[in-house]
Amino acid sequence: MRLPLPPTFESVEDERLHRKQRLVAGFRLFSKFGFDEGVAGHITARDPGRPDHFWVNPFGMHFSQIKVSDLILVNHNGEIVEGDGALNQAAFAIHSQVHAARPDAVAAAHSHSTYGRAWSTLGRHLDPLTQDVCAFYNDHGLFDDFTGVVLDVEEGKRIAHALGEHKACILRNHGLLTVGHSVDEAVWWFITMERSCQVQLLAEAAGTPVFIDAENAAATHDVVGSDLAGWFSFQPLYDRIVKEQPDLFD
Repeated sequence: MRLPLPPTFESVEDERLHRKQRLVAGFRLFSKFGFDEGVAGHITARDPGRPDHFWVNPFGMHFSQIKVSDLILVNHNGEIVEGDGALNQAAFAIHSQVHAARPDAVAAAHSHSTYGRAWSTLGRHLDPLTQDVCAFYNDHGLFDDFTGVVLDVEEGKRIAHALGEHKACILRNHGLLTVGHSVDEAVWWFITMERSCQVQLLAEAAGTPVFIDAENAAATHDVVGSDLAGWFSFQPLYDRIVKEQPDLFD
């Protein structure tokens, strides 16, 4: 069986629209799964025509209400160059530095999700307890510090350094951060990492979990943790949210 592959585009305009639509679908899914906490949280997508610019949600708009026309475009000086909304300074401080440090990362996602926050207070990496969490086996960092709300780009640089070349990072006492070579990837990695935090918290509350051995964890990572696996895993969720909430395209 041949699996579908990520799309290619004939123009920058087509690719830009695709990224923006995927980005808004990500916000709608974050809302549906309860990854919202007041005005906290942000997902960004690098603009395909201007790699030092990224699209982001306007500050203070609920994830469930965001449409394609609401997105704002920000340059790496923190200036809004398209859109009418306000910029979340924490989003700029973190995402500008992640995008700068990781030119391969098309998108980055962060929110104050319940289980990600709970797990982050332990200051630990996730363990290889299930097939799904093996996507992050030896592939997530730990930012082992907390100095308040991230408003300074220097703090964003430290987070980007902790992320390194991984697909995700646990921000101690804060939550989760994921990146991807597509918006689809970044959003899926966040969703499955949040669920992996929930599973480990439940498992440890119930008893002493049995780890997957290193060899099998690494082999499983190569399957479920690949770029293509991340992109493909997002597609059913995208189809679901588009069917349920087609106004996201407006």
